[in-house]
Amino acid sequence: MKCLVAVLVCVVLAEGMVKIPLRKHKSMREALREKGIEVPYQDPALKYQGNEYGSANMYINNYADTTYYGAISIGTPPQSFEVLFDTGSANLWVDSIYCNTQACNTHTKFNPQQSSTFVAKDQSFYLPYGAGSLYGVFGYDTVNVGGIVITNQEVGLSTNEPGQNFVVAQFDGILGLSYPSISAGGETPVMDNMMAQNLLNANIFAFYLSRGGQQGSVLSFGGVDNNLYQGQIYWTPVTSETYWQIGVQGFQVNGQETGWCSQGCQAIVDTGTSMLTAPSQLMGSIMQSIGAQQNQYGAYVVDCGQVNNLPTLSFVISGVTFPLPPSAYIMQNGYQCSVGISPTYLPSRDGEPLWIFGDVFLREYYSVYDRSYNRVGFATAA
Repeated sequence: MKCLVAVLVCVVLAEGMVKIPLRKHKSMREALREKGIEVPYQDPALKYQGNEYGSANMYINNYADTTYYGAISIGTPPQSFEVLFDTGSANLWVDSIYCNTQACNTHTKFNPQQSSTFVAKDQSFYLPYGAGSLYGVFGYDTVNVGGIVITNQEVGLSTNEPGQNFVVAQFDGILGLSYPSISAGGETPVMDNMMAQNLLNANIFAFYLSRGGQQGSVLSFGGVDNNLYQGQIYWTPVTSETYWQIGVQGFQVNGQETGWCSQGCQAIVDTGTSMLTAPSQLMGSIMQSIGAQQNQYGAYVVDCGQVNNLPTLSFVISGVTFPLPPSAYIMQNGYQCSVGISPTYLPSRDGEPLWIFGDVFLREYYSVYDRSYNRVGFATAA
């Protein structure tokens, strides 16, 4: 028996239960009332309704400054999974009992047979990523993201994850946050269902990515967290409603314009990419300006003692300059200092040089993704 009465303690005697008054400390409400302050009553159940106000702030995990992931639940009763929150893809999928590869067997698997709300969908899919790929089947179920409950969300259930890429992953699946136009199988992304089901105050989400391997990263839905950035948010339009792709008008080294983006560059803002990724044709010039050398493994490295003397790299976006100091793009692992910039060989769809603003950039700048106005906002991270 459990008795949780404010001023009573329950005592069970042989002849039955008697209630004995118990002297206790004043409640916070009583103490404030004596000072003339009346606290309005609030329903204590409100804390269980994360989407009551149409917004949610989720603390997400930082694994070694390379992966940012957090917990969601799927099904009834809920089954919990760690997923990578990825602005560079559009599908939601998790490991499932249908998969027995090594990658699946090292992670938590969704069991649709244990969910009363799961509905199977006779459709299979294949998803290639920059690293790793998988096969799966789609189904519908209830999904809870930060207390926001989405009904009839399409979920991919993995059936085969070949290779080793996902074996060592810290997550059990990926939650894509880009546009539905790039969704495999025409699946409706989580964000689009949040919008369609009117679950958000505003059709936006935002990321604060912690640095130095520290925790404290935050993903917000339906609003921004003013405590996580300084100054104002600068907006730039999305140039292609596929990825979160934006235009770049300039690239500077120590404040000097290089001219490399004078004819225009494009950039994909991608929380699922660890590095800053540069157009391959510019990679040699960038490394030369940094003074980096390739080691025997092909990685670009610098002398750790010289990091403070390295140049600041800056992007000009919609007339605003966004600097990246060397502390942002140099990764220190023990005695080795490597450059957190890698090449991409893909041009953008319109042929302009393509950058990927991965976590190296996004740790410096709080990023806001606005589906109502199809724009991305950046502000200096707190």
